[in-house]
Amino acid sequence: MKKDIHPDYHEINVVMTDGTEFKTRSTYGQAGASLRLEIDPKTHSAWTGVHRVSSSGGQMAKFNKRFGSLGNLGGQS
Repeated sequence: MKKDIHPDYHEINVVMTDGTEFKTRSTYGQAGASLRLEIDPKTHSAWTGVHRVSSSGGQMAKFNKRFGSLGNLGGQS
């Protein structure tokens, strides 16, 4: 490897949203730094399978509200 072109790779402490901690190696911060996560696999719906359902409308509900009446145009029954 070339000298002086690679970042320092050291041990840091990762703090999950529930307060649990683990050590890993990273180029983040300085040696011994703490990385506090705002989203992690224990809380994010992509990993937990628990999704919030918003009945007031996502993108499709907004689209259908705005353009739903156009479906009857063009001679379709």
